Amino acid sequence: MANIPCRNFLHFIQKRFLSASATVSTSPLSPSSASPSSFTVQYLINSCGLPLEVALSTSQKLRLDESDTRKPESVLKLFKSHGFDDTHIAKLIAKKPSILQCRLDEKLKPKLDFLVENGITGNFLHELIVRNTVLLSRSLDCHIKPSFKFLKDFFVNSDSVLAAIKRSTWLLTIDVERVIQPNINFMVNEGVPIHILRKFVMMQPRTLMVRFDRLITTFENVKKLGLEPTAPMFLNSFRVMISMSETTQNKKVEVLKSLGWSDQDIWSTFKRNPFCLAASEKKLRNMMDFYLNTMKLELATIVSYPRFLMFALDTRLRPRYNVLMILVSKNLIKEDKNKMAWLMTLNEAIFHKHYILKNLDKVPDLLEIYHATSRAKKTSQEMDKVIF
Repeated sequence: MANIPCRNFLHFIQKRFLSASATVSTSPLSPSSASPSSFTVQYLINSCGLPLEVALSTSQKLRLDESDTRKPESVLKLFKSHGFDDTHIAKLIAKKPSILQCRLDEKLKPKLDFLVENGITGNFLHELIVRNTVLLSRSLDCHIKPSFKFLKDFFVNSDSVLAAIKRSTWLLTIDVERVIQPNINFMVNEGVPIHILRKFVMMQPRTLMVRFDRLITTFENVKKLGLEPTAPMFLNSFRVMISMSETTQNKKVEVLKSLGWSDQDIWSTFKRNPFCLAASEKKLRNMMDFYLNTMKLELATIVSYPRFLMFALDTRLRPRYNVLMILVSKNLIKEDKNKMAWLMTLNEAIFHKHYILKNLDKVPDLLEIYHATSRAKKTSQEMDKVIF
């Protein structure tokens, strides 16, 4: 063993355990010939579907008794009765191996039954449990049931409750009464209409899973921009602001200022479409470089239409610009900066119909040129992954 090269050690272990596991179902190892660890590995592979490497690491957190496998067998049977397939079970056991030793009738079964009774069934149930195994550790009576009650009282209808849980399974594992309820109460008291807040929380539940003091600070900062809590854009502005640290926000503001934007430009644009500041600093620089130096647009044009900062540079703007410049070179359209800027805002189907398909008889390879730009970028990104 000492002479086995390091790079071959894993292969040696794999071969040894695979050989043992191949016979476990017909000739199980006796307690005297197998350590608890080796039996656990074999069980995780044969009964739970774990790959060898995962089974080896998982066995360090779990010890199964070869003489009594009734508990893990019952756990697996319960999950299968709820439609969990082999892949679900393997992922679940790898993430939370202790579940195999769970007290079935006292802990696990009542939780699954409660979730099913409240509309969490089929794939929804499988994904919920596999994605957030912490749920299985939460008390049914002290945590899960109170969380459901709070969500039902807030949303009023069950469909909204389920939609919110799908978007963030943590709604069932965090302390909603301590974390989310104070945030909701504050926003309602500050004038956010309850029907708008319900829709917002259903679509973006994680936005309110923040410290109360941070929520208040962000809320007040949005109000300082001149947006009222009743305004349609208030919660979108709040969502973008609270998703960034103050440092990140300041860096993005400085990037835009370095490119000629004034404070008035930045915040008036943000109020009209806050998602323009959701872009990374790198994207903001690249977008502005393209608009100012390639398309030669005026800064005022970009400021007037905030969505310019939200378009995809390499899959929308560059391909369209290449097509339009070819059409200009063929005298098929006039080179008009303002019109070209407007053409960037058209939906894909309209642009495709009126500026590509319409001109294929005059420029047969126009469609290929359009798609080639996107493909070239994708290839470059793939090469970067390989090289670095």
